Amino acid sequence: MRIILQRVSSGAVTIESQERREIGQGLAALVGFGQEDGEKQADYLAAKMVELRIFEDENNQMNLSLLDVGGECLLISNFTLYANAKKGRRPSFIESMEPGRASALFDYFVEVVQAKGVPVKTGVFGAKMLVDIQNNGPVTIILDSDEIMPKK
Repeated sequence: MRIILQRVSSGAVTIESQERREIGQGLAALVGFGQEDGEKQADYLAAKMVELRIFEDENNQMNLSLLDVGGECLLISNFTLYANAKKGRRPSFIESMEPGRASALFDYFVEVVQAKGVPVKTGVFGAKMLVDIQNNGPVTIILDSDEIMPKK
């Protein structure tokens, strides 16, 4: 599972050029799933994401988490996070989870983040979306379950 995480002062997603969903201060996250991902990865990265201390305290030090600042989260499914561009000029997406399973796992991930007390707005899985963010910092962090999860 991969997440491109950005600390934002605001964010929004426009779905199919019609519906717009917005957040204030918080995190915008592009979320992608690989073939072997499951609830274990979703649980781990949801906790990591909301507890990551990337918001500034009164001393301008990154010591506060999304939970500490009472921020919101904009979650956008993005299969292209598993693009493989090693060969040629056209990326392969064979490492991405198939859409049916990925949609269900994305819904599960949203529920886990919400259960931690974070207000969440999402895009629509598989829809054409326009994502607007005001990256604050800028702060952008990549979370990859293959790299950061404990191996057991």
